[in-house]
Amino acid sequence: MSNLKTLFSNKQIYLLLYILLAMVYVSGTFIPLMENDAAQHAFMAMRMYLKNDYVSLMRGYDAYLDKPHMHFWLAAFSYTIFGLNQWAYRIPALLFTAIGAFSCFKLTKSLYHKDFAHFGSLIFLSSQAIILANHDVRTDAVLTGAVIFAIWQLYEFVRNEKMLSLLLGSVAAGITFSTKGWFGVGVIGIALLCHIAYTKRWRILYNPKILLGIVIFALTISPTLYAYYLQYDMHPEVMVKGRSNIEGVKFILWDQNFDRFSSTGFQKQNPDYFFFFHTLLWVFLPWSIIAYSGIFNGIKNLVREKFRYNGNMEVLTLGGFLVTLILISFSQFKLPHYLNPILPILSVLTAGYLYKLTLGKNDKTLRIFLYIQYGVCVIGLLAVVGLFGFTFGSPKVLTIIVCSAFFLLLLYFVFRGSFSSVAKKILVVSVTFMVFLNFSLNTYYYPHLLKYQSGGQIAVAVNEGEIDKEKIYILDKEYRWSLDFYTKHIIPSMTIEETTHIKDEVFVVTTKKEKVDTLRTLKNITVEEKMVVPRFRITKVSAKFLNPSRRASQLDTAYVLKLKPKRIN
Repeated sequence: MSNLKTLFSNKQIYLLLYILLAMVYVSGTFIPLMENDAAQHAFMAMRMYLKNDYVSLMRGYDAYLDKPHMHFWLAAFSYTIFGLNQWAYRIPALLFTAIGAFSCFKLTKSLYHKDFAHFGSLIFLSSQAIILANHDVRTDAVLTGAVIFAIWQLYEFVRNEKMLSLLLGSVAAGITFSTKGWFGVGVIGIALLCHIAYTKRWRILYNPKILLGIVIFALTISPTLYAYYLQYDMHPEVMVKGRSNIEGVKFILWDQNFDRFSSTGFQKQNPDYFFFFHTLLWVFLPWSIIAYSGIFNGIKNLVREKFRYNGNMEVLTLGGFLVTLILISFSQFKLPHYLNPILPILSVLTAGYLYKLTLGKNDKTLRIFLYIQYGVCVIGLLAVVGLFGFTFGSPKVLTIIVCSAFFLLLLYFVFRGSFSSVAKKILVVSVTFMVFLNFSLNTYYYPHLLKYQSGGQIAVAVNEGEIDKEKIYILDKEYRWSLDFYTKHIIPSMTIEETTHIKDEVFVVTTKKEKVDTLRTLKNITVEEKMVVPRFRITKVSAKFLNPSRRASQLDTAYVLKLKPKRIN
């Protein structure tokens, strides 16, 4: 082999990276759904599908007053087409991620240069949080794709005032609202206002076409508002967390995001104002350090120019990302995936920063970033070796073969690959590393980890006929969402008091040993352990759990109990 340029053209190397990333995303569809959120959301959409009730959002047998309907509608629609399975649940997320990647491509091309357009989309697709959001699917993948599509289309409207861009952007903004309330709309508005303010295109706000955009937005969100009206405003008796007389339309138009911002109704608060700044290190892996530098460089240039307009600069991405980041940092309720909707604009910003360094022939800085990426690769490779060798036993042969091929390809790109620029080598090496890392996680780590998710294990026994799914109950609303989803059955809840009145044998599921002991004290039922399943809260992985010699000490237990009424002679 001579060098990479003789093997791949520019188009071919980009195509190869997209194919490699597609393999990662497809491998993620085979991972069982994780509890709580992904499995819970899949169940909620399943309930819509099975009961043909697309108005009521229900968490088990309780009304669900948090996120709006769009994510669940899309999943239920996917079930209708592709069947009730985990792949169908993930399809809307994959589609909106593809839309997001295309939007990053187009926006990078418009803001910077066509030669770096693929940088924007590939940085987005290879970011750790975006990959994670497509197998641990919540509302974020749909929200993220819709946000960046709306920003791209409405930026084009500000630039050229085309009606189609306004209409598409307005529909996309409506989808973001119908997915997670005003948060996504806020991200869109902040990015565009920063752009308008910097370019002083205030006259666009007085364009009468905008009224039509507002109408389109209102029409797009109207099904969601109507669903809230039907579930809550029309039924004041519906109880949520001990409250009735809930105004559903008011909740989604006003209360929802403000309650989250102040942590009203949430048990856990997070007063760390720097939470999102340091969380970005892993969320935007492997691009975090380059992104931080790009943000700092953008701020420095703005200050140097005294915030005066410079045609060689843009603040749509910098302002959209940074202002949103600062605002959400004041929220009293914070989770890492709140960053997802602003990762696309950070991807475009990072691509633009690499473009500027390349244009300015700043190879010294680019080589520093390349060596940083090498360091990230080494740490990641050691982590994968540690997982393969010291956690859950030997990987499957296919996993070893494919991961070895990715590893050899990565080595070739590092040591033998010849590229037209240092920035391109950074891109190719970083994306290939993320392919290697996440294919390893998707085919080895997550499947082994999810064996400790008790709901899925119990579902296997139910589906194999060991337990009659028409006779199984959860005890006191201890929901096991994966159990419901993988049995394709809405499992009812039973209280301890209700067990004393059973007429025939039933099976109850609990994770509370004290409840098992309480049931054993009841005089009119017999209790038999049908299954005892080791369990672990897989979203809270620790070093002790990963250590096979100490894992047993970290496990809890899930019980499936067979209850029978005592026959009194």
